[in-house]
Amino acid sequence: MPGISREEVAHLAKLARLELKDEELDHFAGQLDDIIGAVAAVSEVADDAAVPPTSHPLPLTNVMRQDEVRPSLTPQQALSGAPAREQQRFKVPQILGEE
Repeated sequence: MPGISREEVAHLAKLARLELKDEELDHFAGQLDDIIGAVAAVSEVADDAAVPPTSHPLPLTNVMRQDEVRPSLTPQQALSGAPAREQQRFKVPQILGEE
């Protein structure tokens, strides 16, 4: 497959409404040629029917620990430093104007 030419890059730049300098045209022509070559290599992959579809390349397992009951603060201990409390809860200023 022939490489992308400088003129083709200039045409693409014009379509995209980009102003490119001469050295940028040469630079991007090389980069676009590499990209087109990489896409062509991927499209040459034969018989992918034997490859099962995957959502992740590595097998995943649940790594969370089991829930277990542990000692924690009592409501009185948790509320001991609160500036205001009501019915074993933190009392905060009303912000929505509702009751």
